[in-house]
Amino acid sequence: MPHPPQTVSISFVHGILSGVRASGRPFEPFLAEAGIAPELLAQPDARVTTQQYASLFRVLTERLDDDFLGLLSRPLRQGSFALIARSALGATTLQVALRRAARTFRLLQDDVVLDLVCRGDLAGVTLRFTGPAAMQTVFLQEVLLRTAWRLMAWIVGGQLPVVRFDFAFASPSHAGGYGKIFPALQQFDCEQSAFWFDAARLKDAVRRDEAALRVFLANAQAYMIVPRRGDDGIGARVRSHLQHAQPAWPDLVATANALHVTVSTLQRRLALEGTSFQVLKDELRRDTAIVRLSTSAVPLAELADELGFANSSAFQRAFKCWTGSAPGIYRRSGSL
Repeated sequence: MPHPPQTVSISFVHGILSGVRASGRPFEPFLAEAGIAPELLAQPDARVTTQQYASLFRVLTERLDDDFLGLLSRPLRQGSFALIARSALGATTLQVALRRAARTFRLLQDDVVLDLVCRGDLAGVTLRFTGPAAMQTVFLQEVLLRTAWRLMAWIVGGQLPVVRFDFAFASPSHAGGYGKIFPALQQFDCEQSAFWFDAARLKDAVRRDEAALRVFLANAQAYMIVPRRGDDGIGARVRSHLQHAQPAWPDLVATANALHVTVSTLQRRLALEGTSFQVLKDELRRDTAIVRLSTSAVPLAELADELGFANSSAFQRAFKCWTGSAPGIYRRSGSL
């Protein structure tokens, strides 16, 4: 059984397109190539599949010949990210790798500097902008933090737990989706955007070589921007159980029994993770529906039955409540 499907808020699609929009260039052809219906941009609760999101990122970098999607004052030609990653490979430690990558990035553009700073037991990578204020968009800061963190995590073997993410902007409307992208404590309205981790990790050895880099680069964009799939915690266990139990869609009591905990314990542990059984169930049904509609011609009545609804009308009402749109728009986006 595959992992539970994932989707991404339309707010992140707006972010990816912000550089194109700022240049005045039409963005509809890029959406069409990624299979995303333009009508979804008008719905604040709309979502796209992670495959569509990663595809849009790839389409933009290729068509714009810019690894940073037109977000900076001058393009970083395709291959720039590979050059930054390669510059860190010969380092002996994470600290040296960070400094080399930051220096290479600085040589390629004029707008932002990645600084490595230490404060007590924490090390941080901060964003220091030197270009126009207009360049300091929310999405640019999001993608720079995510890219720098995930690249350094990969360099040292795949794991670099973050203690805190700082953001130099107010909490955005889509901050509810930050948990999977920035899985640590989040602080907004900070002086600089940054991510912080245990300073002892700066001594970690670089564990990747040129052969590993070639494999990594084949899917690096998705690795950098697609939300992290959490496999820890009770919420992940609930999602996995619901996924494997389809099309039965067990209720709270049956799920608690399957996980060998009491109902009250399950509810309490989910609350500590900021969620509930019904929220997880509806999110999984929503994401499953979006993926199925975008990738298949399954009839709505059949999909409603798969998702545990009494009939197609009940499913369509729930879907519009989840996304703000009728299922048909997602069907069209999948066939663009």
